[in-house]
Amino acid sequence: MRNVIVSEFVTLDGVMEAPNQWSFQFGRDDEQVKYKFDELFASDALLLGRVTYQEFAAVWPTMPGAGEYGLRMNDLPKYVVSTTLKESLEWNATLITGDLVQEIARLKQQPGQDILIFGSGDLIHSLRQQDLIDEYRLMVFPIVVGSGKRLFGDGGNTALKLVDTKVFSAGVVLLTYQRA
Repeated sequence: MRNVIVSEFVTLDGVMEAPNQWSFQFGRDDEQVKYKFDELFASDALLLGRVTYQEFAAVWPTMPGAGEYGLRMNDLPKYVVSTTLKESLEWNATLITGDLVQEIARLKQQPGQDILIFGSGDLIHSLRQQDLIDEYRLMVFPIVVGSGKRLFGDGGNTALKLVDTKVFSAGVVLLTYQRA
């Protein structure tokens, strides 16, 4: 059975919105780069919300210097959850418009590796409420931004169990949680 893995950059105050505006000031040490590389290659699909899909699809296919990571991002199948998209998707993507619980359960039952979620805050909120997320990998950056979309917004409690921690040299802390 495959696992649905949320992999997010977040601030100390839980903001996940616009990481390009606050994460790059901490640099990317070799450990972080290797971690993200290994994480992507341990997965065989991406699950994305509409906004994240559209943002990624606009840049990843033509991103210069992305190397093997970029090739993998472009080659992976993407499953896009949307209630507003109607047209056929590009960038190796399949639109999910039906019953979210059934569709995600079907994907999880298929043979394969992990299914990664990047960005996609609204999708994460929906999946969390339905108890469909198996693991959270949170790269917590040592900054407080004060406002923005938060990873854990309103909508119920979720008990988690800390299963791993790692501190990167730039001061970023990786916290890995699974359902309790």
